[in-house]
Amino acid sequence: MSDHIVITTVDGVLRIVINRPQQLGAVTGHMLDAAADAIESAGTSVRVVVITGTGRAFCSGADLATPASEGGSVLAGGNRLILAMTAAPFPVIAAINGLAAGIGASIALAADLTLAVDTSYFLLAFVNIGLMPDGGATELVAASIGRARANRMALLGERVQAPVAAEIGLIHKSLASEAYEEELALLVDKLAHGPTRAYAATKKALNANTLSRLAESIERESLGQAELVASADYAEGKAAFLEKRPARFTGN
Repeated sequence: MSDHIVITTVDGVLRIVINRPQQLGAVTGHMLDAAADAIESAGTSVRVVVITGTGRAFCSGADLATPASEGGSVLAGGNRLILAMTAAPFPVIAAINGLAAGIGASIALAADLTLAVDTSYFLLAFVNIGLMPDGGATELVAASIGRARANRMALLGERVQAPVAAEIGLIHKSLASEAYEEELALLVDKLAHGPTRAYAATKKALNANTLSRLAESIERESLGQAELVASADYAEGKAAFLEKRPARFTGN
């Protein structure tokens, strides 16, 4: 586990790294639980959290090649991590180094500030395998960019490049690769040395006004996803993904 999810705390900065570059950051439930554990158990010395990935992707979503019986429930682990991120009394930064898809997009957008390399993109890929968005995405995305644009991402599987994501208010900032690391370091330093009590109160108030139904949304998504996972369309979508071919959905 420590090889796939790397957790360190240095000078008040809790850093969580999804470290599966060969799998494009695909996650298991156990990995997401480990990340949630780190945030939930963070002591008062933690002043800011950074969640990032390695290689060409931040997180490409659930590892469909690993069954839940071995890797744990991605749905449950993802929901737990999203709630931990939004409830945490310190700022959470998502540092997006590449593709953020599926639950990876939900994690990226649950952060208080999301910074991305300009070659990154965000994709609610669920529809491509016969599922609905989860991890709170139905609220997180709509709260950021409105219902019409959220429908484009959720129903059409629209790929949103980082510069566009920044322009429409989906993320904090998109940066060229040569400026990304420096800007991230400056942002982390600013928050780590800022007024933590003010940050906590501000975050709580903003989330109460913009994400007031996040827990309800997550419960609704979980119920819907449970039905869809049992569908023939999901079985076809998953098979098509693993076999690298177009899916043939029938609506069953």
